[in-house]
Amino acid sequence: MEKLEWSALEYEEKERNADWFWALGVIIIASSAASIIYGNYFFAILLVLSGILLGFFAKKKPDIILYELNEKGLKIRTRLFPYENIKSFWVQVGQPTQIETKSTLFIKSERFFMPIISIPINDSLADEIQFIMLTKNITEEEMKEHLSEKIMEVLGF
Repeated sequence: MEKLEWSALEYEEKERNADWFWALGVIIIASSAASIIYGNYFFAILLVLSGILLGFFAKKKPDIILYELNEKGLKIRTRLFPYENIKSFWVQVGQPTQIETKSTLFIKSERFFMPIISIPINDSLADEIQFIMLTKNITEEEMKEHLSEKIMEVLGF
């Protein structure tokens, strides 16, 4: 088997205008002030720090991540997920409907934290990825993007 390589952005970049950052600042200041009024100083500090970090990551440009399917497993950057540690997979092919869906490879791994990994793929790779995973005896199980991810996308994150 030859290795299959592709790359994709770490996340879909969204343009945020000044109004988004003003709204973030107003929400953080108001909620921190409410925390101070109620005597919860630690939570107020936590809110301010999280607001600063959220603003920082909102400005950060996404990295390009390299993916590879080879004889040993799925490689994401430098981390290898061996085929024997992958419980199931699902290849979602993009279909422009009311809400546009993107072509995505979903992997259910044995990890405790974030067991389902979603990986953007090109439409042209979908059949080849599905063939490779099935030849490695990995179960095909329908998976979808989690509701929280869709909510965060609507909110502009």
